[in-house]
Amino acid sequence: MIIVTRLDRTRFGVNPDLIERVHASPDTTLHMVDGHVYVIAEPLERLVDLIVAYRARVLGAADALIRNAGE
Repeated sequence: MIIVTRLDRTRFGVNPDLIERVHASPDTTLHMVDGHVYVIAEPLERLVDLIVAYRARVLGAADALIRNAGE
């Protein structure tokens, strides 16, 4: 999950694997695969950074599990 902020400053978690597309004009809008739409305060570039960091954590955790399974 990545943590993002609604325009009213409430925070919530989103599974980035379920984001279909993102639109920034001027607010960043997440369009989810289930049809839900969320407007968030983070700019598009920050959202991309959050998703990249999330994926790096997932890959790192998977790598650690594989290495630990061999012990």
